[in-house]
Amino acid sequence: MSRRMKRINELLLQEISRIVLERQHPDVGFVTFTGVDTTDDLLEAKVFYSVLGTEEEKVRTAKALHSMQHELMINMRRLESLKYIPKFHFIYDDTVIKAARVHDLLEEIHHEPPLPPSTDETSPPEKQG
Repeated sequence: MSRRMKRINELLLQEISRIVLERQHPDVGFVTFTGVDTTDDLLEAKVFYSVLGTEEEKVRTAKALHSMQHELMINMRRLESLKYIPKFHFIYDDTVIKAARVHDLLEEIHHEPPLPPSTDETSPPEKQG
């Protein structure tokens, strides 16, 4: 990915976060935008987000973000550095949830008592000599 595309993605991420925060849509839950991936032609952008909450809150947030697409595109027009404003596709990002689950499993393993030494008779005989 070119430096320019990285800057555009970062700019879009900041602006989307700012607009959604300022708008305070009643159906948007505790949302975190985790990334933006814009196509090379700048006509479309995947906006990745996560929501802290119940499944119902996640569904409501997804619907609210979808309904805000037009408003976001209008607000983005003030960005002079972009020739085109992409169409946004909001994609739920469960990476945070997966990372938390891995962390919990590692903690669980770390706190388990060690297994006793094996007295397995199938182990190779010791060399004598």
